[in-house]
Amino acid sequence: MGLRLFDTRAHELVDFVPLVAGRVGLYVCGPTVQSSPHIGHLRSALAYDVLTRWCEAQGLVVTLVRNVTDIDDKVLVNAAAGGEDWRALAQRSEREFHHVYAAIGIRPPDHEPRATGHITQMITLIAELLERGHAYVVGDTGDVYFDTESFAAYGALTNQSGEETVPDAATEERGKRGPRDFALWKGHKDGEPTSASWPAPWGAGRPGWHIECSAMAADYLGPQFDIHGGGLDLRFPHHENELAQSNAAGHGFARIWLHNGLVSVGGQKMSKSAGNSLFAADLLGQARPIVVRYLLGSAHYRSTLEVHADALAEAAAAFERIESFLERCERSGGVDLKSATLPDEFVRAMNDDLSVPMALAVIHETVRAGNSAWDAGDTRVALERGSEVLAMVDVLGLNPRDPIWGAPTSSQAHEALGVLVHRLLAEREAARAAKDFATSDRVRDDLGAAGILIEDTSHGPQWSING
Repeated sequence: MGLRLFDTRAHELVDFVPLVAGRVGLYVCGPTVQSSPHIGHLRSALAYDVLTRWCEAQGLVVTLVRNVTDIDDKVLVNAAAGGEDWRALAQRSEREFHHVYAAIGIRPPDHEPRATGHITQMITLIAELLERGHAYVVGDTGDVYFDTESFAAYGALTNQSGEETVPDAATEERGKRGPRDFALWKGHKDGEPTSASWPAPWGAGRPGWHIECSAMAADYLGPQFDIHGGGLDLRFPHHENELAQSNAAGHGFARIWLHNGLVSVGGQKMSKSAGNSLFAADLLGQARPIVVRYLLGSAHYRSTLEVHADALAEAAAAFERIESFLERCERSGGVDLKSATLPDEFVRAMNDDLSVPMALAVIHETVRAGNSAWDAGDTRVALERGSEVLAMVDVLGLNPRDPIWGAPTSSQAHEALGVLVHRLLAEREAARAAKDFATSDRVRDDLGAAGILIEDTSHGPQWSING
C-alpha cells in the first residue's frame, strides 16, 4: 500500500499520487510572528516535518514552503501595545520560532517566504481577481474585498454552502457588500505606521491575511501543487478563503488539504483566551528536546494532543527504553544505519495517514524483541532488531545519534562512559574470582547509585543506563 492521506476537502483517505512523478510540492502555513511560539506551533510544524521525512524515505524529493506572516493586524496591535516597532517585534518573534523549531529537530523549509517580501505578487493576484469580477474596491478607502457571491464554489473546503458560512469576525465592516466577503487589501488608516503601507493601484495599504498565502504558494510551487497543510483552526476562514480566491483566479491550488489537530492542556483546548497557552520555551526547559519531540509527535497528527502533568515523564520513560536498547547494541558492536531496513509493519503504519502511534508501537515491540534476544545470548538477532529500531527512529527524527541532540546523547559520550564502566566491571570480576564479595558488591552498588544497571549473563556482565 502506498501513502494515503486524509484530505480535508474530500473528507476521506485518498491515495497520494504526486502531480509530478517523484516530487512533492508542500505548502504549510507558518507562524504569524506576533509573539512567542507556543507548543501548538511546535506540534503543527513537527507534523509536516514528519511528513517530509517520510516522503523522502520513500524516495520522493520534497519542496517544502513554510511562510512567515510578518504583517498582520495582530502584529501591529501587539507592537503598538508594547511600544515597539512592528518590524522589530516580527523579527524578534521569528528568531524565537527558528530557535524552538531547531531545538526539537524540525528541519528548515526549502523556502521560507515572508509576507512583506511578496507584496508585488499579492497586488498582481488581487488585480487578477478584480479583472475577473471576483473582487471590488470600496470607494476611496483603498480597501479591496473578495466578492463571495460571485464565486459559487465558496465553502467547498469545509463543505458549507454560502448561506451557511459564518462571517469572519476579524474582518472589518468598512464598506463590505456582503457579510462573508473578506479583505484582500486594507487601505491605510490614520494611526497606523506608514512603514506598514505599500503603494497599490487602488490605494496605499497592506495585504489581507488570506491573500498572502495564496500569492506565496503560487510563487514558489506554481498555480497547482500537491499538499497544503496547517492547523485545524485555520480551516475556516483562512484556508477556505485561500482556496476560493486562488480558484477564482484560475489556479488549481492544493490538490490535498491536511490539517493537524490542536493541543489540549488539562482537558481544555489551549488558547490565549482561555489563558492556558504553554510556551514552547517553557516545555523545552522541562525535558530534553528529543523527549519533547517524542511527546509532541506521539499522538496521531489529526488528533488532539493532550498535555498533562505527567505527559513529559511518560514520554521520557518511553524514549529512554528505546535509547537504552540502542546503547546496548552500541556496546556490542553497534548497528549500521546504511544497511538498516524498515519493518513492513512500520511502513504500513506510516503509509496509513502517517499513523505515528502505530509506528511507535512497532518500535517498542522491536525493542522488546531485541532485548529478549540479548537476554538469550543471540547477538545476531539482537543487532538485527537494533538496526531496525535505528532506521525507524531516524525516519521520525528521533535518532539519538544525530549530532543535533548534542553531547549528552552522542555516541562519543557513551563510548567514554563505557571505558570507565568496563574498568569497574573488570575490577568487580577480579574481586568475584577472588571471592572478595564485599568489593564486588561495592562496585555494583556504586554503579547502581550512578544509575548504571548491571546484568550478569552467561556471556559476562552487561551494563545499561537505568531508565
